[in-house]
Amino acid sequence: MTATDCPPLADRITKSLLGYGVIAGPIYVISVAAQAATRDGFDPTRHAASQLVNGDFGWIQVATFVVCGAMTIAAAVGVGRALAPGRRAAWATGLLGVYGSALVLAGMFRADPSDGFPPGTPAGPGVMTWHGITHFAVAAVGFACLVAACVVIGGWPSRIVGLVFAASFLWLSSGHGGTAALLAFTVAVVLSWAWLSTLSIRLYRSVGI
Repeated sequence: MTATDCPPLADRITKSLLGYGVIAGPIYVISVAAQAATRDGFDPTRHAASQLVNGDFGWIQVATFVVCGAMTIAAAVGVGRALAPGRRAAWATGLLGVYGSALVLAGMFRADPSDGFPPGTPAGPGVMTWHGITHFAVAAVGFACLVAACVVIGGWPSRIVGLVFAASFLWLSSGHGGTAALLAFTVAVVLSWAWLSTLSIRLYRSVGI
């Protein structure tokens, strides 16, 4: 490759940032799936992924939240750089950036143990602590920004992802959906990560064209 074949620095930076958006989702999903399969007492039909922050190996999920959140923030900047300059790009960057920041904070403010996990925790919803309440509040803000980002970026696939995510989170938050609501939300989380990866790949390919 000659010097004239090398893409401009700005394009290389944008593609590098978008690359984090491609890999953030797979890393998160693989990490959570591996923990769900190996952590003693964890049942994905009863426990949310956030509860994996508890117990002797809780640091793995804390690291997953922080690392994937940081990658999402980087991807947010890349998305803004790749989109045509204007309000849409600014809003997309801001909303995805807040979502990424919420993931980082979700690792710092741990969800409360409940329903028998980690082992030794009494059955039932458990006692809400200040850090558990903060975790839920931060997650709610982050999820709202993710849904808004889907709407702002536009296109029917993005809007469907946003609608599915919003509906599943509201269903889970109502406390009346039980196992079905938890599984629906889990599917929505995987779908949202797939959306970010797909969006990042599409924008990556468009940079420099």
